[in-house]
This record gives sequence, structure tokens and C-alpha cells, in this order.
Amino acid sequence: MVKMYSNENFPLPVVEELRRLGHDVLTIQETGKAGQAERDEVVLEYAVVDDRALLTSEKVSGTVSMPFLT
Repeated sequence: MVKMYSNENFPLPVVEELRRLGHDVLTIQETGKAGQAERDEVVLEYAVVDDRALLTSEKVSGTVSMPFLT
């Protein structure tokens, strides 16, 4: 089982299938953070702190700063 955190743009049918397969998937909607225009760094930090892989379908351009890892 893999712990995952899905961003609000990630397809819900995929989340549901991953759960059916036994994975622990938490959605940004379930955390109450959907629609808040969280910066990528904040979303990634939440996933890292909770020991989850981040699921997103966004294209990332540039560099994401992760000061919380230092």
C-alpha cells in the first residue's frame, strides 16, 4: 500500500481505482484545502510532511523550492 495525496486537478476516478486497489489516497478536497489556490510548494509540503506521494496532473515549470526539507 502506498500513501498518496491528490491535488484538486487529479481525476477522481483514478483516486477511486487506487483506493479499490488498497492504496491510501487522501484528496485535497478531503483536507478542506480545495479551491484555496494553494501554492505548489504548500501542497507538496503537506504531502511530504504526511509521508505521501503527490498525485497531480499539472505541468510544473521552473523550480519548486522546498525549504521545509532542510
